[in-house]
Amino acid sequence: MQENKPFLLVGLGNPGKEYAFTRHNVGFIFVDYLAGSDAVWKKEKQALTYVGQINGHKVIFVKPQTFMNNSGEAVGALVSFYKIPLENIFVIQDDMDLKLGIIRAKTGGSSAGHNGIKSIDNAIGREYNRIRIGIGHPRDFDLKMDPSDWVLGKFSDNELSELKKLMVNTKIFNFA
Repeated sequence: MQENKPFLLVGLGNPGKEYAFTRHNVGFIFVDYLAGSDAVWKKEKQALTYVGQINGHKVIFVKPQTFMNNSGEAVGALVSFYKIPLENIFVIQDDMDLKLGIIRAKTGGSSAGHNGIKSIDNAIGREYNRIRIGIGHPRDFDLKMDPSDWVLGKFSDNELSELKKLMVNTKIFNFA
């Protein structure tokens, strides 16, 4: 990691009130929490951004406004503008293959079919940090529904409570 460069912390999601608190927007939920309730967001490079700190490190918090499948447009523009090295980029994404409350972190790898990650990979390459947040799969609940309906469905109050515990009790960044 390049300590003299800021960190880019990207939460993936879809813009708009109709998508707030959906499973696909878990990245936005985490970034909002980490930025804090006093964050003043500004629109730049097809994203909402806020510059803050985590444990004394400058962090640019990002919520792309391009919709999930085109997240790379916003991320690529910000990476280029701020000259952020790939090792200083952290992308928070939803992952249906992980049960709710499970977090996995890795650097690089495949998109595993996640269209937001595919878009970012195409824009900046693959060797950035990925934070995968489990949202569960409909089959975990014996539900016969299309996975796209699942990810665009809203979290239940119990699921939101689990996520809040996860956010409060987990350090998911190696600079934190």
